[in-house]
Amino acid sequence: MPIISISLNEKLLEEIDKIKDEIGFSGRSDVIRASARLLIFDNKEKEELEGEINSILVLIHKQEAEDKVTEIKHDFEDIINTQIHSHLKDNACLELFILEGDANRTKKLSKKFQTSRKIDYVKLIVV
Repeated sequence: MPIISISLNEKLLEEIDKIKDEIGFSGRSDVIRASARLLIFDNKEKEELEGEINSILVLIHKQEAEDKVTEIKHDFEDIINTQIHSHLKDNACLELFILEGDANRTKKLSKKFQTSRKIDYVKLIVV
């Protein structure tokens, strides 16, 4: 099995260790492999979407990332029906986007947020 090297911040490493202990993984590598499998499965599932769809996009980010969220969302106003913004503890924000429109545009929006280093959590839920 090839060995790779990754950089993680302390908070993420602590969360990985917590999951390792709670679930019973034998090591950090097992947690990261399981996480990669979930991401790959989720991505394949989303890639199969086509046509007109309804979905909800959930974001969590630090308040300082608000400019990036605004920049991205303005390019997708054609599929955003509703946006709800809520302040959370520790200077974090929760964004809910109710989306309706082309699956390819929806996937593109989700990927823009997912690949932004300023967004802590992204989840696309297709209804």
